[in-house]
Amino acid sequence: MRKPVNTADYRDLAKRRLPQMVFDYLEGGAEDEIGLQHNRDVFHRVKFQPRRLVDVSKRSTRTSLFGKPLASPMVIAPTGLNGIFWPDGDIVLARAAGKFGIPFALSTASTTSIEDVSRAASGELWFQLYIVHRKLAAQLVQRALAAGYTTLILTTDVGVNGKRERDIRNGFAMPVRYSLRTLLDGMLHPRWSLDLLRHGMPQLANFASQDVSDAEVQAALMSRQMDSSFEWDDLKWLRDMWPHTLVVKGISRADDAERCIRNGADGVILSNHGGRQLDSAIAPVEALAAAAERVTAPILVDSGIRRGSDVVKAVALGARAVLLGRATLYALAADGERGVEAALSMLHAEIDTTLAQIGCPAVTQLNSDYLWPAALQSARTWVS
Repeated sequence: MRKPVNTADYRDLAKRRLPQMVFDYLEGGAEDEIGLQHNRDVFHRVKFQPRRLVDVSKRSTRTSLFGKPLASPMVIAPTGLNGIFWPDGDIVLARAAGKFGIPFALSTASTTSIEDVSRAASGELWFQLYIVHRKLAAQLVQRALAAGYTTLILTTDVGVNGKRERDIRNGFAMPVRYSLRTLLDGMLHPRWSLDLLRHGMPQLANFASQDVSDAEVQAALMSRQMDSSFEWDDLKWLRDMWPHTLVVKGISRADDAERCIRNGADGVILSNHGGRQLDSAIAPVEALAAAAERVTAPILVDSGIRRGSDVVKAVALGARAVLLGRATLYALAADGERGVEAALSMLHAEIDTTLAQIGCPAVTQLNSDYLWPAALQSARTWVS
C-alpha cells in the first residue's frame, strides 16, 4: 500500500477497501449532491493574502475551546454507523482524538454505546443528540451525563430525512439487507468482509434499553423519524436538563446563531450536515463571517474540510475550531486507528505549514486580515 500523504489518498484507500454500498453511505450527499461539491468549492474560493517579514520560526496550533485546551483547532465530528467502516470505529476515533489532544463527539447513531466509549477513551468526550422522542432523549442525556461527557450537541437539521439517492439505489439500511448483489460486493472486498465476520454486524448500540425495543428505535432512527416539532422553547427544556456545555448544531443563519445563545446555548456549530440533508443549502463557511459579527460565544463549523489550510481559513473567518467528518472517516475506513492518527497528524502539519506561509505565528492570532478581501467577500452570504 502506497503511503498516503493527504486525506484524498485515504479516500482512495477507503473506496478500495469498502463495498460500494458502504462507501456510498460514507461519501454520498442529498439528491444531486450539488451541496456536497459546493462545500468544497467555497473553501477553494477563499484565498490567503500573506504577511511577510514576520518571525514564524516558532509556531503554535494550540488554542482553547469552552475553557479547555486544544492541541489544534479541530474536533472529531459525530458520525453514525462508524462500526461499519472499521470494527469498534467509535472507540478507534475516540482513542485517536484523545492521543492527539482534541475532543471526540459520539453520535446518537453510534455502533458503540455511550458507556463503552467512555470506558475505552482517555480524552474529552462530547455527545451528539438526535431528538427521536422526548423520553428517549432525556434518557440519553442522563446516560451521557453519568458517563462523564463534557459537552452536549443538539443536532437541529434532521427534522425529516434528506433524500440520499445513493443509499436508496443501494438499498442501504441497518441491519444490512443481504442480496446477491451485496454478497458479491462483499466477496470483492475480502478485507472488509473478514472483519465483519470476525466482529459481527454492527448495531445501533445506544438503543438497547428496557424501555424501547431495538427494532422500534433503529427503524425510527434510520428512517429519520425525528421529533420534527422540536422548537425554541424545547431548547430551554434541554438547557435545564444539561448542566455542562451545550452546543447547537445545524445552524446556517447568523440570526439563528444569535438566538441559540440567547436561549442558553454556549456555542453553535454552523453545519449543513456534510451536504447530506438539503442539497441546495449554503455552505456553512458562507455564514461564518456574518455569524461571528453577531455572536461572541464560540462558533464552530463543519462540512467540506479536507485540508489544514481549510482549518486555517475557517478560523480566520471567525470559527474557534472545526469538526472533521469524512476527513477522518476515510482514514478510519482505510487503516483503522493508525490511519486516523496519521490523518490528524497530516492535518496538523498542514495547519502549521499554512501558518508559516501566511506569516502568522499562532492559530490564536488568525483573523480576516490574512485573507484576500475580494475572496473574503465571496465567503459572506446575504443570509443573516
